[in-house]
Amino acid sequence: MRESAFRAEIPAAEVEELQRRLDAVRWPDQLPGVEWSYGVELERLQSVVEYWRTTYDWRRFERRLNQVPQYLTEIDGQRIHFLHRPVEGKTPLLLLHGWPGSGADFLSLMDLLPEFTLVVPTMPGFGFSGPTTATGWGAERIAQAYVALMEQLGYDRYGVHGFDWGARIGPAIARLVPERLIGLHLDGYLAFPKDDEELSESERERLLGLSRWERERSGYAAIQSTRPQTLAYALADSPVGQLAWNLEWYDDYGHREGAIGNDQILDAVTLTWLTGTAGSSGRIYREAASSWGAESAFCPVPTGLAVFPGDSTVRRLVQREFDVTHYTEFDRGGHFAVLEVPDLVAADLHSFFTTHPNP
Repeated sequence: MRESAFRAEIPAAEVEELQRRLDAVRWPDQLPGVEWSYGVELERLQSVVEYWRTTYDWRRFERRLNQVPQYLTEIDGQRIHFLHRPVEGKTPLLLLHGWPGSGADFLSLMDLLPEFTLVVPTMPGFGFSGPTTATGWGAERIAQAYVALMEQLGYDRYGVHGFDWGARIGPAIARLVPERLIGLHLDGYLAFPKDDEELSESERERLLGLSRWERERSGYAAIQSTRPQTLAYALADSPVGQLAWNLEWYDDYGHREGAIGNDQILDAVTLTWLTGTAGSSGRIYREAASSWGAESAFCPVPTGLAVFPGDSTVRRLVQREFDVTHYTEFDRGGHFAVLEVPDLVAADLHSFFTTHPNP
């Protein structure tokens, strides 16, 4: 199937139904003094919900999204929504998002990259690409679909950038078609040390983020990788519940509360709510669970690493898997750097990919 033009046009009745549900929210209690230690802090969530209910404007976001050419296609039996901004004679970049979110996470970044042709798909199961209609949509199958998409668009050579799940799908593309990639740029890529491996003090300090994730933050992944359907009933029925499920990540589990603006958070959450994809987007954790932490063969594609505060990226460990030719550590930003500091991401992409021009 060839691509067809698409515009985001959510019916008014669905936006009004969201408003009705926000007006009728039923709040749980919270123990005194626990703040974020038991989960999303009640006062913080109530503040964002009040903004959502009284101030947030979905149509503003819809208009912004519709300023970029959008398309739908079908690959391997699955609908794929993507943004496509061609610039004649300019290097194509494939930009890959993570959970929770969509290709729209890159809207601000796209404005900062006029020197590239950009292809920005939304993952199967997410947003306007969802829901998935079959099992098996893990990182490798998504990678195959994106390779097919780039072939369909006529791009034989291109660069790839990814964060979060995109930083797993991007490497899968590099291993699948290394001859087609000009370079691979990853934000927050995680490579695991071997058992009893000697690490430097700075490396151990960087990997403390992984220990913290396993101790404090892995509950969401454990549920979505084992019982995503059970969780989906609650997420599909309560917009406030869906917001709470996502807000832990956007607020860095209370450690960086408000670092990402309410509008940016609610653009992603509202898109997921209005497309009914909170459950299907979470299924990627189940589909890709078997490949998490698996050893991979070395990939010769030139690779750039962008490392933001809180990332557990250790260059020496990543160099076992990739030809790391570019490495930048930043002193601001976080897991969602593309939302928080798109200027830094854009500058690093420009620096990396202009050193690997399209032959």
